Amino acid sequence: MKMKILLVEDDLEISKLLAEFLQENGYEIFCQYDGLHVLDCLRENKIDLILLDIMLPYRNGDTVLTAVRECSTVPIIVISAKGTTQNKVDLLRLGADDYITKPFDMEEVLARIESNLRRVQFQKDNPTHLRHGDLVLDLNDNTAFLQGSELTLTAKEFAILELLMKYPDKIFSKANLFQSVWNAEYISEDNTLNVHISNLRNKLKAVCPDKDFIDTVWGIGYRLHKARD
Repeated sequence: MKMKILLVEDDLEISKLLAEFLQENGYEIFCQYDGLHVLDCLRENKIDLILLDIMLPYRNGDTVLTAVRECSTVPIIVISAKGTTQNKVDLLRLGADDYITKPFDMEEVLARIESNLRRVQFQKDNPTHLRHGDLVLDLNDNTAFLQGSELTLTAKEFAILELLMKYPDKIFSKANLFQSVWNAEYISEDNTLNVHISNLRNKLKAVCPDKDFIDTVWGIGYRLHKARD
């Protein structure tokens, strides 16, 4: 499936040249010529990256940038004739991911696009956060939050939760879960796993008493809770 790029550029000649070049390089291009309908295009199409000119009619690019960042993390490469360091810094702080100064080289634009899309793919393949409803794990800091409140978890409790949340559709046998977390052989008479699951459930229930997060699949093991229809 082709990656989709939204090109927001009011100069018709530049827009046409960029669109044709990027289409030749395998991208599907959506063109907008002012800042009024960018959010509509985002809602209607699964856009993978935005090329955003700053000097736009009706709604300027920095306003569009701010509006997009309120609802989306899609990569945004700004294209601008203003090449001052301060202007670049201001736009990056508003939420731009990259900056290209006019006049630009087509191959540079392509390289910047490829670089930003690779970064996004890497983040998808190597997530820094896991989320299940109001439950969020920060894998960088090994911290867990439920409804905004930080949970005090042991290393093993965090590891159990991380494994269940990484594979939300998988049912883990007790042996599989124990071996993955403790890196040791599971002995059926050992109650260690059950105690950790019980403690973990209690900590989650203390914050959200009306919600379940870990299901027991009788005769098999455990899985992340799935809401019933």
